[in-house]
Amino acid sequence: MNIGILGAGAWGTALATALARRHPVVLWAREEGLPAALRRDRENKQFLPGVALPEAVQATKDFEHAARAQLVIAATSVVGLRPTLKRLKELRQDVPVIWLCKGFEQGTAKLPHQIAREILGEHLTCGALSGPSFSAEVARGLPVALTLASPSAEFAASAAAVLHGGNIRVYSSNDLVGVEVGGAVKNVMAIAAGISDGLGLGHNARAALITRGLAEMARLGVALGGHTETFMGLTGMGDLILTATGDLSRNRTVGKKLADGGKLEDVLGHLGHVAEGVPTARETLALAKKMGVDMPITQAVCAVLFDGVDARKAVSALLSRDPRAE
Repeated sequence: MNIGILGAGAWGTALATALARRHPVVLWAREEGLPAALRRDRENKQFLPGVALPEAVQATKDFEHAARAQLVIAATSVVGLRPTLKRLKELRQDVPVIWLCKGFEQGTAKLPHQIAREILGEHLTCGALSGPSFSAEVARGLPVALTLASPSAEFAASAAAVLHGGNIRVYSSNDLVGVEVGGAVKNVMAIAAGISDGLGLGHNARAALITRGLAEMARLGVALGGHTETFMGLTGMGDLILTATGDLSRNRTVGKKLADGGKLEDVLGHLGHVAEGVPTARETLALAKKMGVDMPITQAVCAVLFDGVDARKAVSALLSRDPRAE
């Protein structure tokens, strides 16, 4: 199947590299000069250095060329999803599209599928691909298991079958809300885990934080209409464990740097990639308050990120909470 990937960041390039072992892929890059560099070097030195780009990946600056594929994958950040889908709709009314982004839209607290519904309509053929996946490992061909969620069970199964193969295992799900909430909130918890590790609080503290963080994710997800069991799977527990413990995690890195006394703007400036957990934390807390969902870890992360609260004081505030039933 011809696949078009809109976005040549680390994850878009990694997925293009992996899928090109079985499908022809057109990879669209919006950055000036990047398509030519990809064709010349057969490597994305800007976002995914050290990984060879297969000949089956055709890099282009022509958005329409990539958008005319049989299956389109939007590999943007959450902030880039809305303009990308608007541009896509101008070219096609019937486009089957999958998005990779994880988070809530800034200012609206909307999940990706809500953005897509606004732009593409109620009866769109769409889905989210999510799960525990570091781009560098996927690009190298290491094993990974993901979930393709869609309101259409038929599309979820058929799209999963297309992407499934080699060292990529893809499951299907109809719980789009649960999958997206897990993918969003786990980044906030990864920042918390990074703060804990950066302060040297130990493995016990990290395990407790991950466990209680999962409880927060599930509470919010269920309140929004997700299924409890989804949070025990790849896009909940699986993604949380990876992002909260792996050294390749951008969000965990942000937490560690903040624990070391770094200023948020400096940390993000040196990161070189998007850390979705930062804007997502604010939107998650606002949504939790609106829904009446208790999310103390998220609240502590927001206090460190946006209110200038010292990381150790935020941890002390968490530990001083009254005891309660688990």
